[in-house]
Amino acid sequence: MPVLVEHLRLEHVLQTVGVLESVVCRSFGTEGGQVLFTRDTGQAMLTRSGTCILTALRLEHPLARMVVECVLKHSTLTGDGSKTFILLLASLLRMIHATAVKNPNISHTYNSREVAEAATARHLADKLLAFASQELDNIISIGVVPYGHCLSWQDFIAKKQLPAHTNNNFVQKLLVSFFLTRLGRTHCNFISDLTCEMLTQWKSKDDPPLFSLKFVNDNLPALQTPVSGFPINYSRLIEGQVIHRDFAMPFPQTDHQPVRAVVVIGYLQPKMLNAGEVLELGCPKQGMKESSIMQFSAWAERSLECVIAHLQSLGVSVILSAVKQSAAVLALAAQAEICIVECISEDELSLFNQLSGSTPVSDCWNIEPDHVATLTFCRPILLGAHRYVHVAFHYSVERVMARPCSLIICGPGEGQTDQYACAFRDAIRVLLSTWEPKDMTATTASKRTLQLNTGTSLHMDNRIGAPSLQQCVFEPGCVLPAGGTFEFLLNHALLQHAMCTGSNDTNMSLPAVSQLLANALLSVPRQIYSHSPRHFLQTQTKLLNSIQNHSHPFSPVYEHKLNAFLIQGQGKSGSPLEEGNTSVHCYRKADVSAKVFMMDLGLESVSCKYQLLVAVLQCVSHLLQVDTVMHVNTSLHTQSHRLSNISWKDTEEEAED
Repeated sequence: MPVLVEHLRLEHVLQTVGVLESVVCRSFGTEGGQVLFTRDTGQAMLTRSGTCILTALRLEHPLARMVVECVLKHSTLTGDGSKTFILLLASLLRMIHATAVKNPNISHTYNSREVAEAATARHLADKLLAFASQELDNIISIGVVPYGHCLSWQDFIAKKQLPAHTNNNFVQKLLVSFFLTRLGRTHCNFISDLTCEMLTQWKSKDDPPLFSLKFVNDNLPALQTPVSGFPINYSRLIEGQVIHRDFAMPFPQTDHQPVRAVVVIGYLQPKMLNAGEVLELGCPKQGMKESSIMQFSAWAERSLECVIAHLQSLGVSVILSAVKQSAAVLALAAQAEICIVECISEDELSLFNQLSGSTPVSDCWNIEPDHVATLTFCRPILLGAHRYVHVAFHYSVERVMARPCSLIICGPGEGQTDQYACAFRDAIRVLLSTWEPKDMTATTASKRTLQLNTGTSLHMDNRIGAPSLQQCVFEPGCVLPAGGTFEFLLNHALLQHAMCTGSNDTNMSLPAVSQLLANALLSVPRQIYSHSPRHFLQTQTKLLNSIQNHSHPFSPVYEHKLNAFLIQGQGKSGSPLEEGNTSVHCYRKADVSAKVFMMDLGLESVSCKYQLLVAVLQCVSHLLQVDTVMHVNTSLHTQSHRLSNISWKDTEEEAED
């Protein structure tokens, strides 16, 4: 069996990640373009999604496939950050490579400089990962979170309550920032409005927003219907649920109100024969004669008629089945004017049961009133080239909940429609990751409490309404302006941390890795402002000035006063400069222009950014642990034969190695 052994050097790892970086950089940020892929079948795919781009690549090197797998795991969890993942990964590897080449830590333990550099790189990666698990969340909570804004459910309806010119819907801005990088400027506002409208419809009065987000995220395949052949502006919400199957028989035009339906998870079949019934039908022990078969068929038909009659007595007019029923069942149901919808997916039936409050039928001979769901209507609906079943639910006064609705998402072609649907799904995951609180250890909590009491390096300014540190740490939903704000703030906080704790580059202590991570973070805003380097310097200077002057330019109060300032004009009376104690520094002309430019980019989640950093550092550590790749060329049957002769114990030992 031929085996090709490839010894990996740090340059090889960096080169592999650099190729992926050159691909995603073309579509990174708001100014990035779309990437065109052509399949062997001739079908073209035009996309800006980092996940779609990376999965469409034909990667032969196992190291590249390993990187893409790490990216997909992270994007599946948080819904975003695939392109930023590659950028940060490449930047960190360059920093580690430069540090390892400069300080290889050569000793008698290593027989060559190359081996020493690899060992130094692995040591740095381990130190970075340990630093992230021990100190990173604490630094973010002290140096980044106080400059953000905590979302609330009221932000979903803020756009309807406030005048249009204020544009103070923070959830809207978070979604716009996400869709801007996925769908471009043309459709980002429309699809973000549609997302907010859907979440508002599903919000129950007594439930927290996290519950509604989890429900929509878990049931999104059943709540979403892609329709090709129409522009995206035709996307809309419709009442109730769309079941992605058609009626098994012509739908009768009935005016039954309300409509009653049951969910059947098995076959509608005759009752099992007992010994007495077998003798009554004259069935011999070794088989049935022709007359006995006819008698059995007649008995089976009468048995099914009893089932259909029982359903009629309960007022059932629709049967939702998880399987395909027999022709006899369909014929008897048609005679009784009962509609049947067959082969419905498990997800759709589960959602139907949750929304209707009914229980599925497992035994057709034990159908009770609890199995019957009351519907406002059940009728066919034509969406594009397909006909589905549209149902709406009836609720009593005692059972008030959210208003169920389904999303019809349209696109010119099948590929574009799938991209819009994936973008909507990932947007829900971003909101869920933003709102879901992160667990915090007791040690970290005590550190934050101590630093809050001592007041070191916090720069809290309650005069302009900045949220308290305790609220930002324990309350979910913290967001910051997009455009590199998170990276700039964390870069400054990491450098301050390195200065306060000292620096020791000889043994690669924590201050050294914090400085390395701080420098690597700037690669993200540099790529964002690659088309306009002037904005990079303006934004960085603006943030540093705000920190030095103890001001919080992105607090809700500042946002409200800045909007009023922009509306009233700089030369008019009644300027917000005359109100309250807000410093004049916050409203300088250069600051206002930088602020407006950054807010145009929307908002981004602090929690998603934190999870992205941790995932990247884990990927770096795993990549640098690999030093040899063995390419084994063997046929499938030979491999199966070899595996059959290996004991489970040997297989487990090889897996551990």
